[in-house]
Amino acid sequence: MFAALLPNLACAALSEEEMFFKGVADVNNGDLRFLSQAPQSPVHHHQNQITLSAASLATGWAKLEQCHQHLDPVPDMQIVYGQDRIRNIVIERSNNIGKAWVHENTVQMEQVARNALICISADTRALAADGDNRYSLTNGPYMRRFLDGYYPMLVSMRVLMQAPGLRFLDITPEPQTGFKVTQTANEVAYEALFEGALRTTLRFSVAPH
Repeated sequence: MFAALLPNLACAALSEEEMFFKGVADVNNGDLRFLSQAPQSPVHHHQNQITLSAASLATGWAKLEQCHQHLDPVPDMQIVYGQDRIRNIVIERSNNIGKAWVHENTVQMEQVARNALICISADTRALAADGDNRYSLTNGPYMRRFLDGYYPMLVSMRVLMQAPGLRFLDITPEPQTGFKVTQTANEVAYEALFEGALRTTLRFSVAPH
């Protein structure tokens, strides 16, 4: 997810009811489209919190807390992270999942029931130094994919800026309907409701000493 490190849910399945009511002509083929209104039924909600410390500026590693809510009911599912950008994965909690375990750079799940939830913590090599006291945090692609179609998904990101002098500059894509960005002195957050594949880049600077 982050700079290729944001985990992707691999091949999330849709219920038969969703596939029935989603006409073939309406299926998204991967083009990003922000949504102004959420579907009636809950969509997969991918929640992230990243803490950027002084050590993050030096090493690129940051603390990650992540939850996946309203997972699709399927017999087997996995969350896959970039192998060289994740470490110390711990499953913090899970609901409505028969079995969940960490295997290398993945979280494996079996017997995923409706309204399932799983939360993990980890260290992520999330931050890239761009030179001239600037840094970027690139996340994605986020997607909810089944066969050749992409379906609605909700992604929330909260970045805590705990490194001295670190400040938020801007974000790509630009804020718009379906993509809300908020910020305070010590954090920046966004919430995206969309279909297709979403990639985001947050840019920061740090005041020189």
